[in-house]
Amino acid sequence: MDARALDGRVSQGWGGTPPDGVHVNVVLAARGTPTAASVTSAFAAPTAGFAPIVVSLGPDQPSYETLQPPTIMLNKMPIASAAHEGLVFGACQVGIARGVLDAVAEGLVRADQETLVLVSLWLGEDAGDGQAVCAAAREATGRAVREAVTGRAETEVQDLVARRDTATHPFFDAEG
Repeated sequence: MDARALDGRVSQGWGGTPPDGVHVNVVLAARGTPTAASVTSAFAAPTAGFAPIVVSLGPDQPSYETLQPPTIMLNKMPIASAAHEGLVFGACQVGIARGVLDAVAEGLVRADQETLVLVSLWLGEDAGDGQAVCAAAREATGRAVREAVTGRAETEVQDLVARRDTATHPFFDAEG
């Protein structure tokens, strides 16, 4: 799909199961738009513990290739340990790249410099299985990009509206 038609689309996705599950938020942007400016501003403004990176792949540092479409990854939780850091910047980065490339293979987004993808991710500090984390990041990213591009079925949206009085979240204590 043309990058201009995707500009500003937002979604989220979950993949895997705890403790190796991954949650992502995705923003799609078209080069030269205010959305793209916001995405690149996030990349250009790291803060302590939160490091936006351009997703790249390769067997070693001299072989890195920039993912197409360019994808910026940002952790939305502080890095808890060296092992956690390795999972975020290793397994999650590869899984995110694979999820974006799945969307390219499905014809949802183009592998070009006109489209930008921002993926902010959450990985719990108890995660430990790199293969499971990578698969979860791929699943979550694929789901989020797919939903951002295609939207949700009207029946799903109407069901959500119908459940609005009982809607909940794991971090919400309905009793408290």
